[in-house]
Amino acid sequence: MRTKLFVLLLVVSLGAVPLLLAQEAEHVWTVSELFTRNIGTQQEQRTQFPPHRIIGNLYYVGTQSLSSFVVDTPAGDILIDSTYEVNVPVIQDSMSKLGLKFSNIKIILGSHAHGDHQEADAMVAEMTGAKVMALAEDIPDLQRMRTPSGKPRPMYQVLHDGDEVKLGGMTLVAHLTPGHTHGCTTWTMKVQEAGDTHNVVIIGSMGVNTGTRLWANGALTPVGEEYARGFKAMHTLAGDVPLGSHPAMHGLAEKYKKLSGSGLGIWSGALFVPNPYIDPTGYLKELKIEETAFNMELENQKKAPPAAAPAPGGRRGQ
Repeated sequence: MRTKLFVLLLVVSLGAVPLLLAQEAEHVWTVSELFTRNIGTQQEQRTQFPPHRIIGNLYYVGTQSLSSFVVDTPAGDILIDSTYEVNVPVIQDSMSKLGLKFSNIKIILGSHAHGDHQEADAMVAEMTGAKVMALAEDIPDLQRMRTPSGKPRPMYQVLHDGDEVKLGGMTLVAHLTPGHTHGCTTWTMKVQEAGDTHNVVIIGSMGVNTGTRLWANGALTPVGEEYARGFKAMHTLAGDVPLGSHPAMHGLAEKYKKLSGSGLGIWSGALFVPNPYIDPTGYLKELKIEETAFNMELENQKKAPPAAAPAPGGRRGQ
């Protein structure tokens, strides 16, 4: 009798798993929820996340809620997202713990022209002598950015959609995915791991800045049109190692827990556990989350009374 009862409970439990997963998958994130998920608290923005190798020669050196990535090459390193100036010591310490030299940074790239992602560009460039590059559409906002240190903004080398940034055998491709900012950039690259080639996609962001008018006078606003172009561009991309300008965009905390000390797949008993960052469905999942939030916000604005003076943008910082 006990055996039958145990089997019944096991069957019921296993049957509940797909239901629970379906319920989780059906959650529709709002613009406000995504902002909160991504931005985190001030403490999370400034607290070091354990530095580690993600895959191949790609490393995480950011905080709990602001991503910073380093691509290590024989000719020097590429830093993606300097974040806030106050976080520069975090990046320095993280690189040191990984055996990487902060002074070896040769190129600084960014995801988009918000202070939480690119405020420290000038500081890092001054400390390392690195070149700083950005898409043309974001450079005006980057140049207007003001920082606690008061350092003048760096001279950005102008990039355009589809341009390649090469260093030490690595090639990073810049993809214009506008909306969140005019020049929001999604980066792609190929990395090698255990003899296999993997496609990395680092999402800039397609989150709608809170308060942004997407629809006015019966049509998409200029910013709304940018988002439409951005999502169209996002759908042309693919990758099996999805990352984002905020850790929550790629489940950093959960994946890190599963990661071995070496960053490679590991043997656990008789099972081989692959690198958790290899997540073929993760990119499309995050894209769907952000696009659904956009579409929901767009529909809400279509139904709402017309605003007296639509703002070109809203709360920023994702």
